Amino acid sequence: MTVPGPLYALLAVRLVDLDSAKITAWAEQEAKTRPTTARLAWRLLRAFLAWCDEQPEYASLVNGANAAKSRKAREALGKPGAKSDSLQREQLPAWFSAVRQIVNPAISAYLQILLLTGARPGELLALRWEDVNMAWRGLTIRDKVEGERVIPLTPYVHHLIAGLPKRGGWVFAGAGEHALTRPAKNLNIACEVSGVDHVSLHGLRRSFKSLTEWLEIPAGVVAQLMGHKPSATAEKHYTVRPLDLLRVHHEKIEAWILEQAGVTFDASAVSGALRVVTG
Repeated sequence: MTVPGPLYALLAVRLVDLDSAKITAWAEQEAKTRPTTARLAWRLLRAFLAWCDEQPEYASLVNGANAAKSRKAREALGKPGAKSDSLQREQLPAWFSAVRQIVNPAISAYLQILLLTGARPGELLALRWEDVNMAWRGLTIRDKVEGERVIPLTPYVHHLIAGLPKRGGWVFAGAGEHALTRPAKNLNIACEVSGVDHVSLHGLRRSFKSLTEWLEIPAGVVAQLMGHKPSATAEKHYTVRPLDLLRVHHEKIEAWILEQAGVTFDASAVSGALRVVTG
């Protein structure tokens, strides 16, 4: 079942009648049940009204004032709290066991690869078969920061992708030829089955970063794999890591996570005959 989006309640209001009082009342109501999505909707509304002010045909309707730029509305929606959901090292065996039992191979592979690459959930869903270079063992990720980035196709991720059926252009295909929708429900069930506290899809990305702290992996390498902007001048202007250098570190991360999860993987197997043996 679905429910109307946060801005649905304002659709019946004429643009000329949309003032700060109405937006504040809307914010107070939405903050009671879904503050996070309401904050995003408020920012989008604020941007929309700013756009209207720049358009000759709509400028007179907003009267040069952005009704969404209201201190009361901002305070009603509150500040976002820092998220901390992530998998701990000791939870990996139970989590991997539950996820690998998911009947749908695309969903099972997607969740495992999300953890093993640290990619953003939407980036991984957008992966197409032409983005997978089996010969040079690389994945081209459509990056929201740099446009795209290339990360190593590590052995176990290679195994998971090679085992997926090719239906249409998407690596993680859903019904028909459409891309898989975000399988948050499947992740929630896997967490319940494994006895792990709730971990979101983005929490798996957070888990990748957190788990690398157990290894002596340079922070710049982890940031490059995840698509974060360089945080230092040396990283931004003087450090250039080719794919093979990233691969050395990324394969070390993957092997360590699989070891902690109790998954014995024959990484030296010939491509196309890769196999997983559970210990």
